[in-house]
Amino acid sequence: IPWEPCPGVPEGAGAAGGGKSQTGRSRVWLAGSGMAIAVRYSSLSGTGISGFQSAYIHWYQHMPSRAPQRILYIGSGQATYDDNSYRNKYTSWKQGTSVCILSVRDANSNDEGTYYCAYCGYYNKVFGSGTKLIVSGKLHAIFHATKQSRPANFEILQKEHKNQIMYVCLIEKFYPDVIRVTWTDKGNKIVEGDNIVKGDAWKPTKEDKYSISSWLTVPAEKKDENYYCNYEHETGKESVTKQGI
Repeated sequence: IPWEPCPGVPEGAGAAGGGKSQTGRSRVWLAGSGMAIAVRYSSLSGTGISGFQSAYIHWYQHMPSRAPQRILYIGSGQATYDDNSYRNKYTSWKQGTSVCILSVRDANSNDEGTYYCAYCGYYNKVFGSGTKLIVSGKLHAIFHATKQSRPANFEILQKEHKNQIMYVCLIEKFYPDVIRVTWTDKGNKIVEGDNIVKGDAWKPTKEDKYSISSWLTVPAEKKDENYYCNYEHETGKESVTKQGI
């Protein structure tokens, strides 16, 4: 997600990992005769923080096939918009010591995407897991929290062809789609070169979770050597070896 310098450092703010991260909980409701939709986040730690009303909270929209765009940020006063055209569409305000709300007016199919709330710490931003907006028909909209999901399947497949062996590392059903995949040898040294092909994360039709694969090709005479596929994701990290397949 694009990073912009924080407008200021709120009192009591901390860097990621300092206990001030988002809980990811959200509440959603419809209001009015039109299509007013508000997203309610318990934006920071469950107990709230000192100085929350002056803390800078950022809202982003991520639409399919486009880079995430910041909509606005809000501190102790009114929201500051990245584009004046957003003023008639979005509104944001705070409640208490831990809740920030984004309202989307007259939602339509052009507003579909995932909306992220971010808290500005000392050195970086801490992002929540996101809330996806799906608009169906004239007066129906669905907001659902898109929670982080650890890969449900992680394995290495092996295929030998002539004088080469191909190892395919398959990682399935994780969210969000940002993930780092590497290959290492038995000495934990990262394997690099033209013999590695890294695919992009893909999302099967009608699913909210992503999958990715990576290929490692080695000479057949190295079939007895151990190679490991490793991933690093927001939900954690894991490693698997070709042995046992």
